[in-house]
Amino acid sequence: MLRSFLPVSALLLGSFFLLFAGGINGLILPVRGANEGFSDISLGLLGTGWALGYVSGCVLTSGLVARVGHIRAFGAMAAIAAVSILGSAIVVNPWAWIILRGVCGFCFAGAAMIVESWLSEQSAPSARGRIFGVYTMVNLTASTAGQMMLTLGDPNGFLFFALGAIFYCLALVPTAISSTSTPAPLATVKLNLRSLWKNSPVAVFAVFWVGVSNAAFGTLAAVYAQKIGLVLAAIALFTSIPILAGAIMQIPVGLLSDKMDRRRVLVGVAALALIADIAFLVLAPQGRGMNLLLAALLGGSIYAMYPVIVAHANDHAEPGTAIQISGGLLLTYGLGSIVGPLIAGFAMEEVGNRALFMVTSASHGMVILYTLWRIGRREAVSDADKSSFQPINAGRTSNLQTAEHSNAGDVPQRRREPRSIREVLGKR
Repeated sequence: MLRSFLPVSALLLGSFFLLFAGGINGLILPVRGANEGFSDISLGLLGTGWALGYVSGCVLTSGLVARVGHIRAFGAMAAIAAVSILGSAIVVNPWAWIILRGVCGFCFAGAAMIVESWLSEQSAPSARGRIFGVYTMVNLTASTAGQMMLTLGDPNGFLFFALGAIFYCLALVPTAISSTSTPAPLATVKLNLRSLWKNSPVAVFAVFWVGVSNAAFGTLAAVYAQKIGLVLAAIALFTSIPILAGAIMQIPVGLLSDKMDRRRVLVGVAALALIADIAFLVLAPQGRGMNLLLAALLGGSIYAMYPVIVAHANDHAEPGTAIQISGGLLLTYGLGSIVGPLIAGFAMEEVGNRALFMVTSASHGMVILYTLWRIGRREAVSDADKSSFQPINAGRTSNLQTAEHSNAGDVPQRRREPRSIREVLGKR
């Protein structure tokens, strides 16, 4: 098994450094911005800027790589990301930070696409699932560790900006000195909303609103936690625990969605998220324990919805179109991610910090109501015709390469492939 990971060890190490720096970068900006007195609207725009950059990176990176190659493109992405975080330390201005955050989002999308393409090329088909599973765990561990680094010092100084830049630069070293061959060209997917909507209205509608809620919470959770008086260590946990809970929840949610109508599973998960939203609004928790518990419930729900939506859309996809469907849904999610932080930032500015959960609860309510309405208008896909559920981390780590690799088994003879998580586990 170790031999399977040796050819991709440099890529995994580079990804670790990249996500570690990203964890620092993603938390230091809202925490430091709040300390500097930035408005909630401007802090929300940090998320909007990131999403705009990330979507742009997903669309444009393939052309850049085609011109200059994978190694040079990845090095440029990591270096520019380092410049962006250092620029944020030098120019402490909300509008400058919004632009620089967009630049960082572009670089992150491009770097992740290059790494995933490289991993797929270097891994044997028999080991690809294990390698991408390890890749996902490396990213989660690195991002969480980066966020927790902020508990070791003062966020008002230069230290964490410098550390983020250092690890961004370290990310390019393993790939720069690696002897691995150049991977295949990157995937490109065009957004065709009419085709997406015809394939699955529920998927398009739900993925947009999930993008709104996830991006709003992901961007402004640290601001909310800081405003209710949590210490820095608790703020780092408040932003990290939801991501880890979402990763864990994908296993039982995936198993359940293979046994019943995925739309009903989506409604159930969205209902759990809505319960957490309402609890934040009604209970107005102040202590660390209750806030972390509700954050885990909310994160476990919101970060498990995206793969259910993608799996439901792929259940209706024609053979050979799954990559286009998943890639289009990712871009639609990105559009929601652009809108969500802006709306939530404005709401928090006008109403108060708990308005964040007004936005997320409205989003989850929209998902529930529309999905219930569609359940009565379209029959569920039979178990025999379901595609395989693939755990996916949406938003900051998903890209068009993720969509491509997640649907690598989409062939015309789909019945020869494992149809569900139960069959995959059964073969083991």
